[in-house]
Amino acid sequence: MRIGHISFRLAGTDGVSLETAKLVEILKKMGHSNYYFTGELNSSETMMPSEYSAVDGNMCVPLAHFTHPQIVKITESAFGTSQSNPKFLRQIEQNAEILENDLTTFIDIFKLDIITVQNVFAIPINLPLALGLYRMIQKTNIPTINHNHDFYWEREKYSINCVGDLLEQIFPPDLSSVRQVVINSQARDQLGIKGFESSILPNIFDFDKEPPGVDEYNLDFRSDLGIRDDDIIFLQPTRVIQRKGIELTIELVSRLSDLPIKLLITHKAEFDTQNYLVQLKRLAKEKHVELLYLPERFEPSRKLLNGNQKIFSLWDAYIQADFVTYPSLYEGFGNALLETIYFKKPFLVNRYKIFQDDIEPTGIKAVKIDGEISDQAVSEVRMLLQNREIVDKYAEINTMIGKRYFSYHTAQECLERLINSFNF
Repeated sequence: MRIGHISFRLAGTDGVSLETAKLVEILKKMGHSNYYFTGELNSSETMMPSEYSAVDGNMCVPLAHFTHPQIVKITESAFGTSQSNPKFLRQIEQNAEILENDLTTFIDIFKLDIITVQNVFAIPINLPLALGLYRMIQKTNIPTINHNHDFYWEREKYSINCVGDLLEQIFPPDLSSVRQVVINSQARDQLGIKGFESSILPNIFDFDKEPPGVDEYNLDFRSDLGIRDDDIIFLQPTRVIQRKGIELTIELVSRLSDLPIKLLITHKAEFDTQNYLVQLKRLAKEKHVELLYLPERFEPSRKLLNGNQKIFSLWDAYIQADFVTYPSLYEGFGNALLETIYFKKPFLVNRYKIFQDDIEPTGIKAVKIDGEISDQAVSEVRMLLQNREIVDKYAEINTMIGKRYFSYHTAQECLERLINSFNF
């Protein structure tokens, strides 16, 4: 079949983009062709089709992105106030009509049989895209897998708004051609209260593949980034947003100050979290933590800039890391956690609710904290840095757990059930 995937962006290293790419890989192995509709693509995806393409075609519409100037204005007007106005509503309607037409063109050009919607009906950061998509699905009745990675009601900043009716109507949509999919049991229960049935498709990884290692390209990773051979790399492989709890990582490193640790952050701060980045840099300086914020040096795939400067993949960072930190205050699931397990690295994790409910019961081995860096956690991290045998034992157990609960095979079974539910 011909399957379209729709989101604000399908680029970079955010969780939604990465998980969508994994689903595409699985669907391709199942014999399906895949197409993207989005506001942002990776550079390697912009010329379709090609031997390097992950998908068979795309339609990149800047208005679909949440950072488009018109969309930013709409989002700012929608939240933080309960007062609406006719001009604001007209802006939503006008942009929704444009995007509905673009989406209809996308369906027609690529002759799509089914679509997946990635978080558009979950987080209201592009209301016109959500409304236009809702109307397109309603008119065409196209089979839709609505993949919800997290929900607006889980975030305080959306609690005050002037678009309550719109949120109630389409976040998520109650349409007969739409199947709801969530990534954790808490979301399934929340949708159940709202009267929706849903399937759980957790974050996944291809644990059947052996992880890559040091090669000719990443051999000079450390020297290229100003890291000495005897430095210990603590990797923070997340976006720089407040719910990632990166200040806890800085606290951890500061309490291991006798060790030559460099804290590497590979992902960028978002357009609205620059202040948080400034705070982290200030905190690191105060605590004498050497912070390497280098998102410009990392992309999903390797490439050379101007023929000589290496851009590393995120995988290169995992390969070179000695320890991974994942102190998130909240996560929809935990993509970076699975990546860490795949690369057999020791790690610290804050016991956010979904970890407690859906991941910890599997027996995952890690240094665990509850909202603060305890003396015990510091001691456990130090022990792991000094004891390779225990790290290897943890890695073996975690890999087995990954294969059992969070593998491509798990996802394929779920996708097959969803596709078959449409009775093609």
